[in-house]
Amino acid sequence: MKKIGFLSFGHWTPSPSSQARSASDVLLQSIDLAVEAERLGVDGAYFRVHHFARQLASPFPLLAAVGAKTRTIEIGTAVIDMRYENPHYMTEDAGAADVIAGGRLQLGISRGSPEQVIEGWRHFGFQPRGGEDDAAMGRRHAETLLELLRGQGFAKPNPRPMFPNPPGLLRLEPFSAGLRERIWWGSATNATAVWAAQKGMNLQSSTLKFDESGKPFHVQQAEQIRAYRAAWAAAGHQRTPRVSVSRSIFPLRNDLDRAYFGADAEQEDQIGFLDGTTRAVFGRGYAAEPDVLVEQLKRDEAIAEADTLLLTIPNQLGVEYNVHVLGAIMTHVAPGLGWR
Repeated sequence: MKKIGFLSFGHWTPSPSSQARSASDVLLQSIDLAVEAERLGVDGAYFRVHHFARQLASPFPLLAAVGAKTRTIEIGTAVIDMRYENPHYMTEDAGAADVIAGGRLQLGISRGSPEQVIEGWRHFGFQPRGGEDDAAMGRRHAETLLELLRGQGFAKPNPRPMFPNPPGLLRLEPFSAGLRERIWWGSATNATAVWAAQKGMNLQSSTLKFDESGKPFHVQQAEQIRAYRAAWAAAGHQRTPRVSVSRSIFPLRNDLDRAYFGADAEQEDQIGFLDGTTRAVFGRGYAAEPDVLVEQLKRDEAIAEADTLLLTIPNQLGVEYNVHVLGAIMTHVAPGLGWR
């Protein structure tokens, strides 16, 4: 059975056509949608993190709130930009949110995507060390986080502390056992997918990938996943890794669906440039009648390779409409593909 989750970018805009016109709307609706998704049998509620934008940014208050309101659904990110993160403070936040959720956090992290501002991480107090670029700094922060999540003591205790200490070196608290194995790396290249495998992280691959061969997006993404799994096996890790891919999928079941997404029915991959030299391929979306969707999705090699599918949702259309979309996928698409 394939795990199915939703992924919200958490946009808001004051436009009268938006159901999410403020940060308050987005945050509270995100909680409500996670509750409804759990009721439908959806496996995961995932949230994007963007800074300096009218989108979801600081994830841990939201993750903790969702964890307190739900019981079974996985709660995650896709992805947290590690260039902006203090790994020590993040370890405490993540541990607290995971304890509240009962061990359901699935944290997607990465070096981040193109930003709203120039070198925004500098405003958060971070800068690359000598010889590093910002991507290397993000990977260094990630490696520190992974080490801290092992829960080993590293800090020398004060001989005259305010409160009694356990013996030995101290670790950050609260410690949540198992969270280290629920860290995912968002990868846009084959090389970073291999690096993630070597570091023992699960893999998230989105709707964007650096164009490394000119092949269709789903074929390149499937090759990336196979390279990741080969590197995982070579590294000798003992557990089975998880792999997710993201897709925009809309079953057309009524006139409103067709009005919103019917024009997207013939989408193809798109080519773009993230900067002056980085060519990227953006995966197509899917919008069709459920029986047609089933046949289209059967031909997506990357979905076939992954164990987890994250459905990107139009959060500004509101909770009710997104529940409708998720319900249609769970009821009319997933069974035809053997996912349920």
